[in-house]
Amino acid sequence: MVRIRVLRRAFLVFLVGVVVCSYSGGDSARAAETSPGDPVIKKVAALAVPPRKGAAFKNLDPAYKRASYFARLHSFIVGGTWLVPLRDNHHEATVTWIGHSTLLVQLDGVNFLTDPTWAGRSGPFSGLVGVRRYTPAPMRMEDLPPIDFVLISHDHYDHLDEPTVKRLAQLYNPRFVVPLGIKAWLADRGITNAVELDWGQSIAFKGLTIVCTPAQHGSGRTLVDQGRRLWSSWAVLGSQRLYFAGDTGYYKHFKEIGDELGPFDLAALPIGSYTPRETAHPVHISPEEALQASTDLRAARFIGIHWGTFMLAREPYDEPPARITAEVARRKLDPEVVWIPKPGETLPW
Repeated sequence: MVRIRVLRRAFLVFLVGVVVCSYSGGDSARAAETSPGDPVIKKVAALAVPPRKGAAFKNLDPAYKRASYFARLHSFIVGGTWLVPLRDNHHEATVTWIGHSTLLVQLDGVNFLTDPTWAGRSGPFSGLVGVRRYTPAPMRMEDLPPIDFVLISHDHYDHLDEPTVKRLAQLYNPRFVVPLGIKAWLADRGITNAVELDWGQSIAFKGLTIVCTPAQHGSGRTLVDQGRRLWSSWAVLGSQRLYFAGDTGYYKHFKEIGDELGPFDLAALPIGSYTPRETAHPVHISPEEALQASTDLRAARFIGIHWGTFMLAREPYDEPPARITAEVARRKLDPEVVWIPKPGETLPW
């Protein structure tokens, strides 16, 4: 009996460890292979000088230091009819918040999703283990307009949900545009319509230019694949310019991207999962840092994402938008261009 109890405890710690590593970002680094696509701007391409740390991807900031695995493990254990216009829209630039980091973006007649997840529970084993979704998706995947492509920022479970991407592939066969390493992950699951890019590389797609840009985060879905796949942010350039941050800590890359690819018409930046600050700050910006990042990017409009969907950190559900509102007032910003939409709300940009 003692041996059984020990094995049960060890298995529980293993499962929790998988979840912690999968959401919190690891130490990183960069695959030796490259992918198609020429750099849009030389200075952005220069950001892609491959930092290496063994076989894993690494962040650009030389001062970056992730909290230890055991510190993160301890923190995790102790802490606690309106669709018709979307389908018929072929001209207006709109953005719809589905929840968490999932946006439906319509630009120049092209429909695309960012980090899609319709999961009822986010975590390993197709959501059998992990965190429960407490705000349901406002629409079914079947009710979306035809999806042309899907952007993935990194492989953490709340940003790359296996059942979701499989269903989207069945419904729409979109092009998946992903950072290095994720194309093979998709192929292993039968999804072959994908292109992977390194930081600074780009592709042209239906009149848009999609640029893979840096982020400060990490990757990994298990204890043994930390940093084996690249993480990124994305810039989508057409008649309007969108920046999608994915998951990221604050770093000078925001200003560099803004200087070279901006100004942006809309910046989608995470505002949740920033506590406890001592372990989260390298990989998750705070609401105040999100607004500063928007300024660095020279963005005309801001939309807050990565909050109000999964309980991934210690801050109360309603704290991120409250802090955004307070910071907007402190900075004397125009509240009309700082958006915290409701799930399913569509905004023209």
